[in-house]
Amino acid sequence: MKVVKFGGSSLATGNNVNQALDIIKNDPKRQVIVVSAPGKRSEDDIKVTDLLITYAYTSLRSNNYEDIANEVFKRYELIAQYFDLNESDLTEIKRILLTLPKLSYPNADYRMAAFKAHGERLNALLISKILNHQGIKTRFLEPKDVGLIVTGMPNNAEVNPETYVNLKRVKINKDERIIFPGFYGITPSGHIATFSRGGSDITGAILARGLNAELYENFTDVDAIFSANPNIIENPKPIKKMTYQEMRELSYAGFSVFHDEALIPAIEGEIPVNVKNTNHPEKPGTLIVPEEGFVPKRTITGIAGGKNFAALYLRKYMLNKGAGFTLKLMEIFNRHHVSYEHMPSGIDDLTIIFKKDALSDQLIDVICNEIQTSLNPDQMQWIDDYAITMVVGEGMKDKLTLCASILYPLGKKDISIQMINQGASQISIMIGTKRKDEEAVIKTIYDNFIA
Repeated sequence: MKVVKFGGSSLATGNNVNQALDIIKNDPKRQVIVVSAPGKRSEDDIKVTDLLITYAYTSLRSNNYEDIANEVFKRYELIAQYFDLNESDLTEIKRILLTLPKLSYPNADYRMAAFKAHGERLNALLISKILNHQGIKTRFLEPKDVGLIVTGMPNNAEVNPETYVNLKRVKINKDERIIFPGFYGITPSGHIATFSRGGSDITGAILARGLNAELYENFTDVDAIFSANPNIIENPKPIKKMTYQEMRELSYAGFSVFHDEALIPAIEGEIPVNVKNTNHPEKPGTLIVPEEGFVPKRTITGIAGGKNFAALYLRKYMLNKGAGFTLKLMEIFNRHHVSYEHMPSGIDDLTIIFKKDALSDQLIDVICNEIQTSLNPDQMQWIDDYAITMVVGEGMKDKLTLCASILYPLGKKDISIQMINQGASQISIMIGTKRKDEEAVIKTIYDNFIA
């Protein structure tokens, strides 16, 4: 049995949905289908999830929310009309949609989560009706039906281990398809909570692990995961096969094809993941597999970069002799709920790297003030102009001169390296530079090691 997930761009229109259904029908093993909310139909279109966010705000401010509710409903209605569904088939969808503002929620965050989740919920309900209309035995299941339990924040939830116990009890007949909404789960008290944006990938991986699938197929709008960003490198080489760890490292720095958190359930269940294109399902895509037994074809698998980073540089003489410095630093971060990405250090200094989008200017000032007061560093510098490039590959292990080989062509181009760090796994090298140099770093490394 395979678990299949379709992204929003693959389900944006009736024609898109029809392509997805053809893919499902072409392989009887594709029994569990996870769907996203309808995405953009064109560059200037609006995703259904974003319409639902507007719906949530509008209905909170006034009772005059029919226009936005009808705009959301119209997206599902157009898809239904493509498949000649009866108007009565849409009655339930419209009723659920119009009921959302009238329900009771614990607070505003849970309310927003419920509105957002209905993009996926209503689309799953609609697609199950379409398949049954076509004579294909289909069952609509959602998190409350199978016990997909989540905890944490209402709009940034995490799967609870109880979920996998519950999923083992789910029975799927060989002659039926299951349509399941992505992006959300149910809290222990029965309320809807969503994963982070793009969380349908997470749902698919959870079901793949919990149902012990032989493969998790993730259909999107690209032919494969590429070895570098196509917006930076013209026609980069596709990656045919890579490991979980390679994908995790690349996703961290900017690979946006596959939600980086989504790999965790697949890794835990050792379920291979196949990223494929809905528009070209015959192409092999990229297969993501466990590390054991993997034989790399080249030294470097991929390069990814991100400009959304910042760094805090601290110098304290005799830092290596002073106990408690790092502990006090971590206590300050913990007090303000700030997580850091990396902390390369030297004998007298260390650099803490953050993702910039998690910090406000006010929070940066507060943290720096507390560090100055509590730790009294000899030098402290906030570096806002920071980019990180990840060079990743299972073939990098035991290549003793690789760092030098990478740095040499960068030096010839007068690219200033702010930081370089090789992970303990030996399959990644992190390079910190100024933002203006990030694309040049990627192009240079790609030309020298992958092209």
